[in-house]
Amino acid sequence: MDFTFTEEQQAATEAARAVFSGVAPDAVPSPALVPGAVAEDIDRPLWAGLATGDLLSLTLEPEHGGAGLDLVALCLVLRESAKVLARVPLLETCAVAMALQRYGDRGLAAELLPRIGRGDLILTVGANGRTGHDPAELAVTARPDGASDSDSDSDSDSDSDSDSDRNGAGTRWVLDGVQSGVPWAQAADWIAVPAHTGDGRAVLALVRRDDDGVTIADQVSTNGELFGEVGLSAVRIEARRLIDAADAWEWLRSVLTTGTCALALGLGEAVLAMTSQYTGKREQFGFPVATFQAVAVQAADRYIDLRAMEVTLWQAAWRIAVGGRGDLPPAGDVAVAKIWASDGVRRVVQTAQHLHGGFGADTDYPLHRFHAWAKQIELSLGPAAAHEEALGDLLAAHRLD
Repeated sequence: MDFTFTEEQQAATEAARAVFSGVAPDAVPSPALVPGAVAEDIDRPLWAGLATGDLLSLTLEPEHGGAGLDLVALCLVLRESAKVLARVPLLETCAVAMALQRYGDRGLAAELLPRIGRGDLILTVGANGRTGHDPAELAVTARPDGASDSDSDSDSDSDSDSDSDRNGAGTRWVLDGVQSGVPWAQAADWIAVPAHTGDGRAVLALVRRDDDGVTIADQVSTNGELFGEVGLSAVRIEARRLIDAADAWEWLRSVLTTGTCALALGLGEAVLAMTSQYTGKREQFGFPVATFQAVAVQAADRYIDLRAMEVTLWQAAWRIAVGGRGDLPPAGDVAVAKIWASDGVRRVVQTAQHLHGGFGADTDYPLHRFHAWAKQIELSLGPAAAHEEALGDLLAAHRLD
């Protein structure tokens, strides 16, 4: 197994480090000190910097102004973003753009993707459903509109020609339901909403924030960021804005999950580096506490966690990038990555808090911010036990020779 990165992937990492080098993790009020959200908007200057550095177009095809790189490159950039707690919807925007490029209407893709790469459009996705406990696609219904045939024909002519419309020319769709905990919803121009049809198919609808029937109620996440509860009441969209490929939502969900694992890895690496610096300077009985066996063993255990998180992340990202070849579907590799990321990021920040002592809870020191972001990531990924059960089901269903 060779995880050597290509020159293009390494160049993306260096470009990301340059863009994120000026970002301060404590640039907004601490989530421990404000009752609501830490800020009303994303980090717009950073978003502009990502666009200028061609990092928003990293995974777009050259025909859309991109570099044509894969999920591995995106995860490399996400890892760097988490080291500084970058307050931008990089994962959500790039993941939805990749899904649109892979499965969506070609005309709509040609219209939106170049603007996304330039930073003119922000995208997000509702992946939590109504409560976060049930599949997200079950929280919203999608049904064909009861418009007349003449209306449908008119919609077809205005939206795209039959060759570029993958979802059936002329049919409008009506969306009803709620998606909770949608990250950066108030800042997004477009929101990808998973839904289910009358025959049980999972589809992906692209909704504009200003569409009639779309409402957004403020929610505050564990790390103090402003999320949204997106309500859909008889929202009508054109056919080309509904992606009904059989595996589109499952693919997008895997990309989002793998990207979240990359965020966990980057955050954990930053926290371990912070802990190493602190314990190397903090002295007890005339010696740095890093030289004490109990401290060194705990730090070594967390280093092992991070290396396991890293190898399982790249395995999952690579499987998705190459199209899932193998006896076990990519969902198995994604489950393994989630197991390590969910448990690993929690163990890393807990050990860091312990080794920092009371200093780790000081709101003038950034560690408590990383702890809040780590908890948000852990909650987003879900408990490791659930992923272990899912992995067991996959192994039982796919006999490995």
